[in-house]
Amino acid sequence: MNRDLQALLADGPPSPETVDQFVAGREFPLADAAGVTFFYRGEADTVLLRHWVYGLPSSQALVRVEGTDLWHLFIQLPPRSRIEYKFDVITGEDNRWIIDPLNPLTAEDPFGQNSVCRAYGYERPIWSQPGQGSRPGTVDAFNIHSTHLDGPREIFCYLPARFRRNRRYPLLVVHDGADFMRFADLRSVLDNLIERLEIPPMIVAMTQAGDRLREYAGDPDHAAFIAEELLPLMQGRLPIDDSPLQRALMGASFGAVASLSTAWRYPGLFDRLMLLSGSFAFSDIGTHQRGPVFDPVVEFMNQFRLEPGRPARRIYIACGIYESLIYENRSIVPLLQAQNIQVRFEEVRDGHNWENWRDRLRGGLSWLFPGPLWMIYE
Repeated sequence: MNRDLQALLADGPPSPETVDQFVAGREFPLADAAGVTFFYRGEADTVLLRHWVYGLPSSQALVRVEGTDLWHLFIQLPPRSRIEYKFDVITGEDNRWIIDPLNPLTAEDPFGQNSVCRAYGYERPIWSQPGQGSRPGTVDAFNIHSTHLDGPREIFCYLPARFRRNRRYPLLVVHDGADFMRFADLRSVLDNLIERLEIPPMIVAMTQAGDRLREYAGDPDHAAFIAEELLPLMQGRLPIDDSPLQRALMGASFGAVASLSTAWRYPGLFDRLMLLSGSFAFSDIGTHQRGPVFDPVVEFMNQFRLEPGRPARRIYIACGIYESLIYENRSIVPLLQAQNIQVRFEEVRDGHNWENWRDRLRGGLSWLFPGPLWMIYE
């Protein structure tokens, strides 16, 4: 039990005034080296912690402190972990999933908000935070009509601060780029890492899918859109380095599948990949267990695993150990290494979410495209 909670309960059930004082003077949830204690305050029949930590029960009941409206639950969470959660508050027939009223830290994704639990020792990286005084790049939008995808696509294009047309730049193509900007502070990260000389100034093309679960599931038409339409357009519009060593694809979840599929179908075109929490579902024998939406992914991944080829020369892979995809991500590493590909694999104490992917950007981008700082010190 957390020491602060032990002190609160030391003399028996606390008074409402004591509970007020306890709640007012702390940041919740309470984290120490042993784990995390969650608290909820309010009248209810049952309060459940709902989280997305693969391997733990996804619903755990908080315990009410006798004679009060204070509830608590301790879970063992290793230091430097980060997870997202909600409370499921049940009163009679009413059942509500809510963010933690005692915790101001939240994370957004396309489905809404979650509360954020930062375990002992976790701190948001300073290089990921806006407002660091870095010179800002610019982001402009334009549309491209795709014959392969049968319609228009909006592209967001990042140009670094002090962009000059008389020099050549690396190109990074980001799947779900608008989401990376909104939910993972990609624009600020690029500004900060370039300012800190950890990556070189680069041009970034950010795409968004129409039908994401189809286009990003190893679809050859999507790969053709990137390789035959977007890349030539970017090369015609902007001063991009001609070497495949200076071109990279990046994506998370299904976006990682799309990145791998494109590089595999067009080997030698993009020699750098950044694959975050890839949805690399496959089946060695029998059928897979992830539902019909993964059928085209499994078809692609099974084919890839039989004939991996050499889709890129250098690949950065990261996955949270609290997500169910950790097995698939671990399994792809030796397969790639056997093809004489340089692979850096990072396991982290986080889940399948945008802030996990945000926290991986420095490690991945600076390894794929080391800036002057790393060229000097490594």
